[in-house]
Amino acid sequence: MQYKEPLELMGVPGSPYTRKMLALLRYRRIQYKLLPSLRGQLRPEPDRYRERPQPKVPLLPTFYGTDDAGNEIAICDSTPLIRELDTEYPTRAVIPENPLLALINSVIEDYADEWLTKAMFHYRWTYPPDIKKAGQMLPRWANINSPEATMRERGRQISELQISRLRYVGSNEITKKTIESSFLRFIKLLDAHLTSNTFLLGMRPASCDFAVYGQLTCLALFDPTPQSIILEFAPRVYAWTEVMEDLSGFEILDDDWPFESRPAEELELPKSLLDILLEIGKTYIPYLLANEQAIKSNKDLLKTEIEGLEWVQKPFPYQFKCLQTLRNEFQQLSIEQRKGFKNIFLGIGISELFD
Repeated sequence: MQYKEPLELMGVPGSPYTRKMLALLRYRRIQYKLLPSLRGQLRPEPDRYRERPQPKVPLLPTFYGTDDAGNEIAICDSTPLIRELDTEYPTRAVIPENPLLALINSVIEDYADEWLTKAMFHYRWTYPPDIKKAGQMLPRWANINSPEATMRERGRQISELQISRLRYVGSNEITKKTIESSFLRFIKLLDAHLTSNTFLLGMRPASCDFAVYGQLTCLALFDPTPQSIILEFAPRVYAWTEVMEDLSGFEILDDDWPFESRPAEELELPKSLLDILLEIGKTYIPYLLANEQAIKSNKDLLKTEIEGLEWVQKPFPYQFKCLQTLRNEFQQLSIEQRKGFKNIFLGIGISELFD
């Protein structure tokens, strides 16, 4: 896909992936135009917004570019897009050049996009105050001047639909405790890490920071229940989320990723980052591996244990694809780098992805 500035994308304020990409583009100083989502509009304006091609899967944000023949196309997956943009616009890149650090970044980014989002969806569509607020706001973002009665009905429809989809992300009575305890541990660990680091990999943001930020725009800044938890147990995380919104003026220095230029055997991560990775190894990695086995076995239900608690949900094919992407990145490492990676994560659980 080919792009030109300003990049054009469609999104809404309540989409964590829209917020992820907007903050990343601001930091990268890449010009963009944000188009309003037309999918939920009750009063389309064809004279104002022209018809666009549809992506294979209609998700937000949707980016528009051209193929090699010059035809306009639409894509949605933020992870490969970020890597394409790093190649196209190398200044202020968000993927470390050190391949080991890049893989660590990819693991954390995937955790945020695919596991932390379970907490986001769970809180928003499980607790009455969160359901009420989301039901009020989601239809209004695309329909500011629609009648109040219409918005109330539309909010009811959206709420019922999203609550019915909880089973797809794995939120249910069996998994509730695991989701909520995992979320609380993560925000506490992130809060501790931020006492001596501005970002996850040091003093410069990487794509994993924007992935975590995207989910936190909902969990910290919008949804009442997780917001109250963050304010009580991890107020630094709340502040960090607001700071991440616009890093266009943040200047970078050569040693902001302190391990960028070191070989595998000298890559020593701070304990606070290893603690976050250990949490990922205890929760997300067992889920990914169980999801893989369920899909390979053509099972209708994924059953496993995470942190000693039962986990049950429908298998998720896209997250099997995410696992394959991480493994492909691991295979691109040299033999020495693979050994170094496994040594770093010995006993943490991350290396089990690549056995």
